[in-house]
Formats: sequence, structure tokens, C-alpha cells
Amino acid sequence: MPSVDRDQHDVDIDLAQLFRAVWQRKGRILAATALVGVLAFVGANAISPSYKSDAKLLIESRQPNFSASGTASSTAEPMPDELNIASQVQLLQSVDLIKQVARDLKLNERTEFDPDSSPSAMTDFLVLFGLTKNPLELPPEERVINAFKEKLNVYQVDKSRVIGIEFTSKDPKLAAAVPNAMMDVYRSLQSGAKLDSNSDAVRWLETEIANLREKVREAEQKVAEYRSSAGLMTLGADQSSFSGKQLSDISTELARVRGERANAEATAENLRTSIKAGKSTDTLDAIARSESIQRLKATESQIRAQISDLSTRLLEGHPQMKALRAQLSGIREQVQVESLRVAASLDNEAAVARERETQLLAQLNTLKADTARSGEDEVGLKALEREATAQRQLLETYLARYREASSRLGKDASPADARVISTAIEPQEPSFPKVLPITIVATLSTLILSAVAVMLAELFSGRALRPTGAMAPVVTRREEQEPEDYAAVASVPRARPQDEMPASLLSVAPDAALVEEVEQAVAEEHEADALPVASAEESDEFSVASVADYLVEQEARIAFAISPSGDDGSAGTVALARELADRGHRTVLVDMTGSACPSHLMANWRDLPGITDLLTGEAAFADCIHSDHSSSADIVPQGNADIRQAMRGADRLSMIVDALADVYDIVLVECGPANADGVARLSRNGHHEIILSAPEPQAEELAEIMIAFEDVGYRDLVLLSVKNPPARRTRDAA
Repeated sequence: MPSVDRDQHDVDIDLAQLFRAVWQRKGRILAATALVGVLAFVGANAISPSYKSDAKLLIESRQPNFSASGTASSTAEPMPDELNIASQVQLLQSVDLIKQVARDLKLNERTEFDPDSSPSAMTDFLVLFGLTKNPLELPPEERVINAFKEKLNVYQVDKSRVIGIEFTSKDPKLAAAVPNAMMDVYRSLQSGAKLDSNSDAVRWLETEIANLREKVREAEQKVAEYRSSAGLMTLGADQSSFSGKQLSDISTELARVRGERANAEATAENLRTSIKAGKSTDTLDAIARSESIQRLKATESQIRAQISDLSTRLLEGHPQMKALRAQLSGIREQVQVESLRVAASLDNEAAVARERETQLLAQLNTLKADTARSGEDEVGLKALEREATAQRQLLETYLARYREASSRLGKDASPADARVISTAIEPQEPSFPKVLPITIVATLSTLILSAVAVMLAELFSGRALRPTGAMAPVVTRREEQEPEDYAAVASVPRARPQDEMPASLLSVAPDAALVEEVEQAVAEEHEADALPVASAEESDEFSVASVADYLVEQEARIAFAISPSGDDGSAGTVALARELADRGHRTVLVDMTGSACPSHLMANWRDLPGITDLLTGEAAFADCIHSDHSSSADIVPQGNADIRQAMRGADRLSMIVDALADVYDIVLVECGPANADGVARLSRNGHHEIILSAPEPQAEELAEIMIAFEDVGYRDLVLLSVKNPPARRTRDAA
């Protein structure tokens, strides 16, 4: 007979089991969901509704386009920055502004804004024992302000200069009236602040202007007195001094005289040089300007014309020709004499210019000395003039500001730096509570949380865990066996299940047609073999000691015991467990029967927690293991949990058995009259020993059982036949 080592397997979450558990508890989940939904609906309707309304302000610089004088304002104020907007938000939440709004709307007369005026019994109790302060110790106005702040929300709209004012109240009209009133008071305060600033500026400027006028008069008088004492007289609009004007004129005249002198000297020198060299002087300006020379030149031209005319008729020696040439020579001499006279005249002009230049230089030096002395006086004069000019400019600036401030003293002349872009309107629907959303959210939340709680309970109890890597059923063709091999394989007819509970936790009612078909197949197969029935002489081979020897020899760690005859077979399994324990092997028996026969035979007390409690997660692992009262073996009894609920987690049995095999040498699982499919599902198909515990086996029954187990992967079954099993203890004895 083959032996199989114990396998180790991981576990996985059984999603089907999770949803199956939720579906099985759908009634409770739906009932809880409906209850919470109804309570949420009733509670939301019972809450006093509150209404919310908001208004919006745009913060911007607002100045009149034109002043009273009709001139445009030249000063452009910068746009408000983030810090300015944040400051305005704090101003809208200031206590003074809230007090003004509360007085205007008479909020102190509303119970909503002074709920502490009628404290509840709980509040009185807390105040009596000093657990809280007495709210009536605060002044009524402060209580109203505190309630007002709780209902107020002032915020800056993101990435803008817009400020929102949001207010919540049980009265929809009041919810809209408060933001509008706050905007009016805020704008009034801003405009009043500007008006007060202008009034203060006007009063201050009046005094300053009067003082400045006196200072300007005194400064201008000092300038005039200093100029008179220093002789610094001004000429014309350019305010230049007299000595400076003279110095400028003499310098100009000196330059002109020097030019004339140089020109006369150069012209005279050029004229003399031309005369000496015999060059023509006609092109010289001085000769051209001389009238006498020009007359001589004209006469010379006439004589030359006559000579040319007569030369065509007369010879050179003719007296008339000689006379004309003598006249021409005399005129040339006169021209030369006149040219020398012109040169002498130019020399005289140069001498006169030189003398004039000497005089002008003397005057210029004198004026320079006078100007140097007056420059020192002008330094003091300019200082006095600068002082007078500064006082005059300041006076003019103050006068301009005074006129501008005076023009803004009117009621509407200084608008607030804020513009209303959205007024609060009376809300038609309450902002809280939203009955339908609250009911839907509460209902869905309860439904989801209930389903999650059920799933978590399944996971923590282990019922939603299943082993992974389980082998698929192996169906092999049964090989031919010798007739004597069948002597070790036997079965007895299944016992009828009791009315109170199933004969086995794994039992499944067989199909009648299938049983008949199997019986016919077995009869045909073994008709020629003449399968012998185990005789009394051979019974020792199937005794408790023989089976125990076999399990020890094969080093079996886990064995599933099938008892087709019911409690008699289960008693044989108990005897096998005690036999193994007496031999010094740590042995535990797991009671998977429906009648709990092994539990009654081995446990010291009835109603102990066992395998069903472990499968449902209602008991810890250590609490389900108990000692046998007659041996050193241990027993995992049937338990007290609902069997059907426990079998929903039957897939966990293989993990439980593997865990026991880590502690014990041999684990016996007594399954009662279970079928092959149920055992194969728990034993992972052929990986463990299968024991048939039957006191009086029948050959036909054994053949039927063998075929059933062979179809699910088990070829060899161990027969345990105990003629006189241990007596079953009654419940009263337990």
C-alpha cells in the first residue's frame, strides 16, 4: 500500500465565499440599511433648516474723474495687492463692523443669535459642577457677536480681487439681509474714512498755507534787500547782472575791433606788395572801394579806346597818338599814387583800431575785477533765491492739494474703494440639511459597511480562505488485482442518516440509478473471480494492531477513516487512535461524523468546542483540542456550531489537518459514512491514507466502495475490522 508525505499549501481568498456570505445575510444587511435610511430621513427632516446667501465685492481704487476745478486727476493710485485684499477681509470681520450690522438689524432681539439666554438643563448641570463656564457671564452684545461670527464666512475668491461675504441663518430673509447690510456698512466706513481724511487734510493745509505765505514773503524780501545792498541789479527777463552785461558787450566790441585792425593791416600790406611787384591791384577790395581810383580807371579805359580807334588810321608817331599815350601814362601814375594813398589810409585805420583795442582791453580788465567781486555777492543772492523758490513751490503744492481736498468734502465726492458686483438674494432652498443626499449617503454607506463587515468577518474567521495549488482529481484505470488483494478492501452498506443530523459532515446521498449501475458492473467484473469474503482466520490481518503497524511502517502522517456502518466503524477508529497513542505516537482524532460518536467516546465533557467551531471561526485553535480520558491521544470533537454553516468553510479543513500534522505524528480524520467525492475534496485526492473501518465487511459493498474511491484517485484502501469496539459513552455519563 502506498504512502504519501504531507504537503504544504498556501491559501487564497475565496471571493465566491465572500459574496455567498453577503448574499446569505442579505436580509440582515437590507434590514439594517433600510433602518438607517429611515432614521436618516426622519432625522434630516427633524433638523431645523438653515439658509445660506452670499454677496461679492470687488476691491478697486475709485476716485472722481475730475476735481472741482475741472482738471483731471493726475495721481493714479496703484491697484490693491494680495496683502491689501487680505486686510479688507479682516476689516469685514472686525468687531466694530459686526456691532454696527447687529444694531442696524436688531439681531439682539432674535433668539437665534443669543441661544445662551435660555440655557438648557444640561448646561445648568455642567455650570453647577464647574465643567463649563456660565454663558450668561458674557454681555449680551458679546454673545450676539460670537453667534454672528459662527454664521459668517468672509473669503477671497481665488486669483481675484473679489471678496465674498457668506452668511447662514434659519431665516432666509435674514440670510440675505446680513451680507447686504455688511456691504453697506463697509462702504460707508470706507467712504467716511476717506471723508475724514480729506477734512483733516483741509484743516492742516489751511494752517500750513498761511505759514508758508509768510515765509515766502520774508524770503523774497531778503532777496531784494541783498541785491540792493550788493548792487546786483538785473537786466531784462533773464535776470543777468549789470556788470555781467557790460563785460559781455566790451568783449564783443573788443573782438570786433581786433578783427577790423587785422583786416586793415593785411589789406595795406597786400596792396603795397602788389604795387612794388607791379601786379594789378584791380581785384583788391580796397582799390575797388576807392572812387577816385575807379574814376581814373574809367578815364584810362576811354583813352585806351581812343588809342585803339586812332591806331587804325594814324601811325605811332602821329602827334595825336603821342598825346593820347602821354595822357595814358599820367593816369597810370595817378592810379599808383591813389593806391598808395589807399594803403596809407588802411594803415591809419589799423592804427586807430589798435588804439581802440588798447582802450577796450583796459575797460575789460576793470570790468573783470568788478565782476569777480560781484560773483561773491551773487553766491549769497542765489542762496536766498533758492530758499525763496523752494518756499514758493511748496506753497503752490499745498495750494493745489488744498483745492483738491476741498473739492472732495462733499458726501458723494469720496467713494469707497469697493464696488458691489453681486448682492445677496433670499434663498429658496435650505443649505442644510439636504434630506435626499443625506438619506442616500447614509443608506449606501450602511449597505457598503455592512457588506464589508460581513466580508471581514469571513476573512478573519478563515471561512473565506481556501488552499491554493490543490491537485485536480486523478482518474486512473483500475488495474487487475489478484483475488487476495480484494481481501484487504471491503465495505459495508451505508447506514441511514439520523433524523436529527447527517451521519457524516461530508455525506452526500448517492444516486439510486448510479448505485444499481455500479453493482451490476461489479457483478459482471467479479463473476469469474469469485471474490472471497474475509474469513474469521484472516480477521487479524485487519485488526487495530495490524493497521497501526501499517501506518507506522508507511510513516503516514494523515489518514481519513470512512465508517460505512456508522458508529461501530467510528468506534474502531477510536480504538486505532488509542493504539497509536499507546505506542508512543502523538495522535489526534478529528471528529467529522454527524453523530459525534468519537467525541462521546473520548472527550471528558460534552458540548466542548470542536471542528465546527473552528470552521466557523467561533473558537480558537487551541480551544478545540482536548485530551482523551482513556489514553494519551487528543480529540478534536464535533463542536457546537451550526453544521451547515461550518461546511461552508469545509475547504479550510485541509489547512487545519496540515496544521495538526505539524504538531502530531499521526492525524486521524473520522468522516463517518462519507462518500468518495467528499473525502477526496478534503484529502486532496490520493495524498493521504484512506481507512475503511467496518466490523462486518461485505464483499459486494467493498467492491462498490473501491470503485468509487478509484474513480477519484485512490487505488488502495486499508480495511480496519474491529469485532468488539469500545463501548460508547452516553451523554448522561459525559
